[in-house]
Amino acid sequence: MKKVLTLIFVLSSFCSIAQEKPGNQEFWDSLKKHCGKSYAGEIMTPSENDPFTGKTLIMHVVDCGDDFIHIPFFVGDDKSRTWVLTMENGLIKLKHDHRHEDGSEDEVTQYGGIASNTGMSKIQFFPADQETTDLIPYAANNVWWITLEEDSFSYNLRRIGSDRYFSVKFDLSKEVESPGPAWGWE
Repeated sequence: MKKVLTLIFVLSSFCSIAQEKPGNQEFWDSLKKHCGKSYAGEIMTPSENDPFTGKTLIMHVVDCGDDFIHIPFFVGDDKSRTWVLTMENGLIKLKHDHRHEDGSEDEVTQYGGIASNTGMSKIQFFPADQETTDLIPYAANNVWWITLEEDSFSYNLRRIGSDRYFSVKFDLSKEVESPGPAWGWE
């Protein structure tokens, strides 16, 4: 009887492990819990010539579906940036949608990348895709990553082989008012 109980315990443990969600699905589900909420952020890599330094930074997890999440990133009065996350073939893709104030697409838009694997529940990596390489050749070595902790969200960029590094971190413990819709997403 002891062997049977041990076997049942081992099998039940294995089954619970096998039923766990992949890291990216846990990440996705955690991020969707913030849908409709806005948060203030701060630059973690300030520099004298960074156009974001000293400006109010707000992210708004504005729209969430089964396979998409839209997150406008406001820099002061500039509402031109939206991070577009989509779930495609079991992997998360990050694209940067840039718009002008009249809603028309910027010349440099829809760049980003797709995660190379399911990743972990608290961090997802996005190496530059071919569309990015064709659009912005110097960004071919870009790697973006998003971290998601219980009380913080960070968006990060590293250009491999250069000094280019950007990071902004948002406080998820305190909601703020959204500046309204991003340009072109009214």
